[in-house]
Amino acid sequence: MPDIVPVTLLTGFLGSGKSTLLSRILRDPRFSDTAVVVNEFGKVGLDGFLVEHSREQTVEMTTGCLCCTIRGDIRQTLLRLHDRRARGEIPAFERLIVETTGLADPAPVVHTLIADASLSKRFALSGIVTTVDALAGAATLDRQTECVKQAAVADRIVLTKTDLATGPEERSGVEMLRRSLARLNPGARILDRNEPGFDLRALFDTALFDPMSRPADVQRWLNAEAFAEEEEYGHGNGHQHRHGHEHAHDHAHDVNRHGPDIHAFCVELDEPVSIMAFTVALELLVANQGEDLLRVKGIVNLKERPDRPVIIHGVQHVLHEPAWLEGWPDGDRRTKIVFVTRNIRKETIEAFFEAWRNAGDDGAMEALARP
Repeated sequence: MPDIVPVTLLTGFLGSGKSTLLSRILRDPRFSDTAVVVNEFGKVGLDGFLVEHSREQTVEMTTGCLCCTIRGDIRQTLLRLHDRRARGEIPAFERLIVETTGLADPAPVVHTLIADASLSKRFALSGIVTTVDALAGAATLDRQTECVKQAAVADRIVLTKTDLATGPEERSGVEMLRRSLARLNPGARILDRNEPGFDLRALFDTALFDPMSRPADVQRWLNAEAFAEEEEYGHGNGHQHRHGHEHAHDHAHDVNRHGPDIHAFCVELDEPVSIMAFTVALELLVANQGEDLLRVKGIVNLKERPDRPVIIHGVQHVLHEPAWLEGWPDGDRRTKIVFVTRNIRKETIEAFFEAWRNAGDDGAMEALARP
């Protein structure tokens, strides 16, 4: 039983198929060591496979899963759940899924997991999974800002209801939506829930950095290469010019309509940066632009410890405690930081960090505080 339980945040707009996906997880015996925190039992259609109906907050499923309703503060719900686990009152779950409401911005829940000292000793964010309705998704992205944010910060995007796209026009619309989502969030793996090869385990192979992680785990978590590929093809410009004669001008469902202020990119620094310069730069960036830093994660080469890279991860104003790796995942020792931002472009962040890197240990460049 791990000391810290990994948490997967499951989000998605109203009607996107999030509850159906969650019910499928709860019915799968492979996830018998999983606990799920939901808003209320009825919303995930649990009737019919509960061991018993109960007034208790926590109910054990026939598969061995636990389902727990949020009553009031999510912090208290999670602490209570973990304490009951520690006392042996409920099965020793080794994974937790937290389902957010369809209208929710995922950032506050992530804040709670990262910033609360009591929770961070018991739980760690493992990944964010977002469901998107394949048929209504483009229109929802056009109308709903929260839907854009849910997709922008995801590690996995799950397309639902693709089985209902039976006509040529509908199938074309699904592909256009897929391309839009890939441009909105290049680092997210996009899965089709109705594909024959779809495996629920793919939702949970998003483990965040761990000092004991294998190199492949770290690389998969960062997925910096996906951002480089999108930039090569003109990420975010509303056009795709790929593969010879394929010219997909996605004017009907252009990602820029879904969030012209949302930007996803990877900043790379070729030379190591001092601990002081990097720390001050990052703190000032978060303090002044935190609201617009939807998600930040990266691997950093610091001058003082060149053989042990440090991993950073944060959401808006909150940064997770850095983790030091035992060595570099591969031969590439460049600093790579993935950003999902609102109203902040890559060029601005690059200039900001480059100036701080050149400042060395001085760090007294308050003029650079605002990118």
